[in-house]
Amino acid sequence: MQKGTYLRNGPGMWHIGDYNFRHLFDGYATLVKLHFEDGRLISGHRQLESQAYQAAKKNQKICYREFSEVPKAENFLAYVGELASLFSGASLTDNANTGVVKLGDGRVVCLTETQKGSLVIDPETLDTKGKFSYTDSLGGLIHSAHPIVTEEEFLTLLPDLLKPGYLVVRMVKGSNERKVIGRVNCRGGPSPGWVHSFPVTQNYVVVPEMPLRYCAQNLLKAEPTPLYKFQWHPQSKAYMHVMCKNSGNIVATVEVPLYVTFHFINAYEERDEDGRVTAVIADCCEHYANTDILEKLRLNNLRSFNGEDVLPDARVGRFRIPFDGSPYGTLEAALDPNEHGRGMDMCSINPNYLGNKYRYAYACGAHRPCNFPNTITKIDLELKKAKNWYEEGTVPSEPFFVPRPGATEEDDGVAISIVSEKNGGAYALVLDGSTFEEIARAKFPYAIPYGLHGCWVPKA
Repeated sequence: MQKGTYLRNGPGMWHIGDYNFRHLFDGYATLVKLHFEDGRLISGHRQLESQAYQAAKKNQKICYREFSEVPKAENFLAYVGELASLFSGASLTDNANTGVVKLGDGRVVCLTETQKGSLVIDPETLDTKGKFSYTDSLGGLIHSAHPIVTEEEFLTLLPDLLKPGYLVVRMVKGSNERKVIGRVNCRGGPSPGWVHSFPVTQNYVVVPEMPLRYCAQNLLKAEPTPLYKFQWHPQSKAYMHVMCKNSGNIVATVEVPLYVTFHFINAYEERDEDGRVTAVIADCCEHYANTDILEKLRLNNLRSFNGEDVLPDARVGRFRIPFDGSPYGTLEAALDPNEHGRGMDMCSINPNYLGNKYRYAYACGAHRPCNFPNTITKIDLELKKAKNWYEEGTVPSEPFFVPRPGATEEDDGVAISIVSEKNGGAYALVLDGSTFEEIARAKFPYAIPYGLHGCWVPKA
């Protein structure tokens, strides 16, 4: 295995003072690192020193708007003032608790849905170095929590809540300036669909327009609504847009069956014998157009498992977006969901296959009955089969695939996960990417909370 550091980000502190948070996504960000070198593993963890976390620690109360939490206003005038600061973005959190990415220039940035929640960290010490400031004037308050990051560029989507649509933007290596590639106008609904993530191919950016849409009215409420910052608009229909990376032109827009997804897995171009692109294939962790998953992630639901099978079903949803001018695309399961226990989320692929035809994905599946994804699964999209790792009483986080240097096979590498145990313990787990056998595990000497997404920082 190559030398380097696996970094994982995610919400890890769900209380302040004697107040307990409501939702998994509210927690203050906790960074964990696993440094691999010469057969040894060195681990560490730290809280991300966001303004939101520092203010909460100092005042012993929530001071910024989190995913479902709103600061408690002392009186009506304070509430009006808080609404004014919401519109300016001042009251939105910078609690970057979702993902962590290594930019092409080596900077490591923690991210979440709010643009101000872009914080630079030191991958060795886990120190918070400061805010990642975008130097352009594009504005906006939110962006996709999962940009597409390569050695050369950073691509993301900026939803426009006033004139429903999305800006597709690019930031080149070494820059803090986002430049617009193009704009997609929404086809339906009063606001853009939530874009937690999106996929790309070699030549195109795929912009999903999901009927789970941002909702300004819900943002204004002092107490969370059932769908938090969103609203379900099935009558607005669901769409997939495809934009050319070079020209910014939209080359296809199709209506697709209703869907709900947090995480896209990958996308690629389908070509005919003359090499012309006939369609784009885009794969995601799809929840059968069921928004229940958001409610199931409330902390009291996650902490009160009583043996009932309450995890909503999910699948590898495969979109086909034709380039023949047809107004409709398709959405089908890429393999039998029973192969992975009808659970599917928190996915990674071999990064060398980003935007290309690929065979394997690594994700969290389900061993039922359960209330949360509790297996690590290797999906073979060619054979339509899955291999599953499961250990009773544990919850693994996203398996992150690191290819072996010089590998020629797609699955030649390792999948790294941090596994939480119900007794409060945790261990790092390394699985062989090909055989899916365990290579090693290392127990933490203290409890590590569940976390979300990670990245790999190779040792120079």
